[in-house]
Amino acid sequence: MRHDWVRCVLALGSNLGERAETLADATAEIVDRPDVRLVDVSPVIRTKPVGGPPGQPDFLNMVMIVETTLGPYELLEHCHDIEARHHRTREVRWGPRTLDIDIITYGDARLDDPELTIPHPRAAERAFVLFPWLVIEPLAVLDGHPLVELLEDCADAEWIEDFDMLTDQEPQL
Repeated sequence: MRHDWVRCVLALGSNLGERAETLADATAEIVDRPDVRLVDVSPVIRTKPVGGPPGQPDFLNMVMIVETTLGPYELLEHCHDIEARHHRTREVRWGPRTLDIDIITYGDARLDDPELTIPHPRAAERAFVLFPWLVIEPLAVLDGHPLVELLEDCADAEWIEDFDMLTDQEPQL
């Protein structure tokens, strides 16, 4: 069955291995097929881990907006395939990982099942999703709430730092 083009927001994160390279490669791999096209991509930010076991390395996070004719479960499978190519394992909830790709929104769809929940159930409370999304789409709304308002209530907002993709370091201020 052929779908119309649907606008989706994806969040990517990595805190193991060559994080910047992994995010760059995954961004290209997501849109490296005719049924997914890039609309916009955020800058990369550095954040502290939220939840999960203590002592994890910092994450690099970003958001990308795509349009796709894939259905939501096909898009999820595509994202999982890319995670697997980057040796993603799912051993510890919110544990360290080479790559995490979450579907934040899929058009106006609402899904709630064990395999896929859209909009993403915790996106509204995560600055590492909201901040980069807000950079590329300042008037965006999630579940009826402007991102800028949601971001004000995020406990992890203070842990966001710029990241320089060229040097794999924080910029010198």
